[in-house]
Amino acid sequence: MLYLIPAPAHRIVLRLAHRLRLRWWRLRKPRLAGCRVLALDSEGRVLLVRHAYGSGKWMTPGGGLRRGEDALAGGQRELLEETSCTLEFAVPLDLVEEQLAGAVNAVHIVAGLTLDSPIADGREIIEARFFALHALPEAMSPILRDQLPEWITAATAGRLLDAAAVPSPPPAPTG
Repeated sequence: MLYLIPAPAHRIVLRLAHRLRLRWWRLRKPRLAGCRVLALDSEGRVLLVRHAYGSGKWMTPGGGLRRGEDALAGGQRELLEETSCTLEFAVPLDLVEEQLAGAVNAVHIVAGLTLDSPIADGREIIEARFFALHALPEAMSPILRDQLPEWITAATAGRLLDAAAVPSPPPAPTG
């Protein structure tokens, strides 16, 4: 149904809805459950997206989990919805709690491999592409920039992708 709305109008509606959602969370302070997807390609690069709403910074794909939804299934669903990529060899990596506009967000970090090329839908996602760990975009949250190397190391250290034979990425530059 929302695809009947032209993409520019859809992006405006998403920005408005996002602002209203943040206000609601500040008032209600709910406990949320979500997921972030660490999708690596065959070269060990990580897939990042930019949303049409929010900060405009690069982040991993992801979103809210549906009631009763498993984190792995939710991660696969979110990745497919946001980038048209499928997630293979999905494994749970971490569970982090974040404050989000007064709400507590329990975020499941899910990792896996995708062999697909990402496609931004031009509505919710305005850009989607792979980045090498040593060439991450400047416009990222410092927290994500700090956590990515640890998550990628965990994902490529035998807990994931052994069957896919993805090379470990070079270490991030320090300094």
